[in-house]
Amino acid sequence: MLIANFVKQKFLKFISDYRIIFVIYIIVAGVTAYSKYKRGTGGYNNYLIFKGVFYNTLQEKNIFLQYPDLFFDSNHYGVFFSLLVAPFAMMPDWLGCILWNVTGTLIFLLAIYKLPFSDRKKSFFAWLCLQEFITAATYFQFNIILTGLLMLSAIYIYERKEAQSAFAILIGVFVKIYGIVGLSAFFFVKNKTKFIISLIVISILFFVLPMLISSPKFGIQSYFDWYTSLSGKNLENQALGTRQDYSLMGVVRRVLGDATISNLIFLIPGFVLFMLPYLRTKQYKNLSFQLMILASTLLFVVLFSSGSESPTYIIAIAGVMLWFLMQKKLSKIDIVLLILVMIFTCFAFSDLFPKSIKENIFIKYSTKAIPCILIWFRVMYELLTRDFENDYKLD
Repeated sequence: MLIANFVKQKFLKFISDYRIIFVIYIIVAGVTAYSKYKRGTGGYNNYLIFKGVFYNTLQEKNIFLQYPDLFFDSNHYGVFFSLLVAPFAMMPDWLGCILWNVTGTLIFLLAIYKLPFSDRKKSFFAWLCLQEFITAATYFQFNIILTGLLMLSAIYIYERKEAQSAFAILIGVFVKIYGIVGLSAFFFVKNKTKFIISLIVISILFFVLPMLISSPKFGIQSYFDWYTSLSGKNLENQALGTRQDYSLMGVVRRVLGDATISNLIFLIPGFVLFMLPYLRTKQYKNLSFQLMILASTLLFVVLFSSGSESPTYIIAIAGVMLWFLMQKKLSKIDIVLLILVMIFTCFAFSDLFPKSIKENIFIKYSTKAIPCILIWFRVMYELLTRDFENDYKLD
């Protein structure tokens, strides 16, 4: 019995130390990148696409076209991304791959570290996100960085660092558009004038900077090409049976077998519901309310995007964990919902399930999204009904 208690205490101490899980994240990021590199160009194809954005910008070649002699598929990130990936693109591929993954991981870990949680909760947050992080890291996904940026943009507003918040938001906007949802914390900004001016100045800067390594004509044309690229991708994503559209709309489209169902049928009421909690102005002062808005935002941006795929879910899972770790008292429903997320979202494509189930159920019906959909509605219910001064616990 004494040995069992000793082991239990050591285990709890181990998983409660955020420094341990942070180191594990960095090791996983580096090892994953190198192992994918060792498999050949097919293993790190996404990184080659990112690298191509930089060199195509230098050569003023359309960054959204396919270049099958260099990589498979095409880029869908804005021309500003060429500057972000430049330091890595100029390195040998094996080193660039590793440092790209590690850098993204550090941004994500910084966001977790800055959460107004106890060290123990920060550790649990990281442990619970680990499986989804591995999925994103395996594909060298920018979504890891974007998750960190969205969290940091909100945290900086809580810290009254308006310029830093605007900077984090606009990196996401100029790379993947998704960053625009960082403005969900706008109503909590104390110095709105400083925030708006920062948005304007940084937007101009980000718009112009890629032109310094190409030309004004190419830079401006790239934004038109970006719109064309994203419009075409949106139509492709809505096809039934692909590994895209793991969204609320995707679930409905695939269950009904109708790819023509419009996104607007979901986006308009979804956005209205998303905005309703802002009517509770008396709750604005509560940090727990602001964090729950962040949780809702992280879920919303994934569940209402036809471009959501499996590696995108690192964003949604971060929202789930924010919601879960803020609960002052866990109900049986809360625990069941978390278990459903861990099994059917995080481990949906792992070896826990046979290939036939993954192909014929999980992919076919976008079931990865369903547990997160249930939690988003749970979050919205809490945002609209709970007293955030007394019902939630952050430490």
